[in-house]
Amino acid sequence: MTQHFNYRHLHYFWVVAKEGSMTKAASRLNIAVQTISSQVHELEKDLGHLLFKPAGRGLVLTDAGFAAMKLADQIFQIGEKLPSMVSGSAATPRNRLALGVADGLPKLVSKELLDSIIHEQQIQLVCHEGEFEDLLADLALHRLDLVFADRPAPVNKNMSLYSQELGHSPVSWLASAELLEQAKENFPYSLATIPVIMPTYHSTVRFKLDLWFEKLGITPNIVGEFEDNALMVTFGSSGFGVFPAASILLSELEHHYQVHPVGACEDIHEYFYAIRSEKRIQHPLVQSILATPMRSMSLSNR
Repeated sequence: MTQHFNYRHLHYFWVVAKEGSMTKAASRLNIAVQTISSQVHELEKDLGHLLFKPAGRGLVLTDAGFAAMKLADQIFQIGEKLPSMVSGSAATPRNRLALGVADGLPKLVSKELLDSIIHEQQIQLVCHEGEFEDLLADLALHRLDLVFADRPAPVNKNMSLYSQELGHSPVSWLASAELLEQAKENFPYSLATIPVIMPTYHSTVRFKLDLWFEKLGITPNIVGEFEDNALMVTFGSSGFGVFPAASILLSELEHHYQVHPVGACEDIHEYFYAIRSEKRIQHPLVQSILATPMRSMSLSNR
C-alpha cells in the first residue's frame, strides 16, 4: 500500500459497492461521476488489485473487492454511528474511574470502599483485578486512577506512589452450619482437628494468621488454600472448612452465604489502603473515596 492511500478513496469505493454503480454513487454523494471513478481507481492502484468488474449495466465486486468491502463495512458503519454516540455522551457525561483491586483484598471490602461513589448516576467504573506489583506498575503509568490493596505501596524512588489507609478490621473465623458446633467447641484449639481453609500468601493476613497459630501452639488442619478470597468464601459456605474473614463483613457474609461466626483472632487486623500516583488529588471520584471513612468501620469492634 502506498503512502497516498486515504479513507476518502475507501469511502467512495464503499458507496459504489453499496449502490452497485458509479452513477448511483455519484448521485448519493453529490459529486461528478468522473471524480468518484478516478478516486476508486486510485484506491485500486494503491491496493494493487481490481475491486470491481462489469456486470450488465452495473458493477460487482471482485474477490479482492469483497475482502476490502468486509473491512470498509466495519469502518463506515461505526462512522455513521459516531454523531449519535458523541451527542449521547455529551448529553449524559460520565465520570470514569479506572480502579485496580489487588488479588489479596476481599471483594466485599472493595465494595465497601466504593460505597461513597457507587450510587452516583453518572459514574463509569472500570475494575481490574491483578497482582499487587502489576497494578502498581499500571498506576505509575497512569493506566489506573486508584488501586485498592491490603498493604501500602513500597517506597520506590522510581515510582512516586502515595498510600492512604481507608480502614481496618479485626479478623474472625466463620463456619457453615454443619461445622459450627465442632468449631466452637474448644475454639481456637478446635482448628487443629476440624478442616480449615486459608488465603494464600498473596494476602498479608496469611502471614499474621501463621504467627497467630504459632503463638498459640496450634498446627491448623489446612485442607485448602485460596488465592481468590471470594472462592475461599464459596468453598467455606459449602462446608469444606472454616475460614477467616474481616469482621466488618460478618453481617453480609451471614446474609448472603449462610455462614456463622465462630470466634475472633485476637490482635489480628486486616488493613485496607487506597494507592494513587499523584500527590495532589484531582480526580473527583478519588477525592470522594479518600475523604469518606468506611461505612462499616463501626462494626470493627463487634
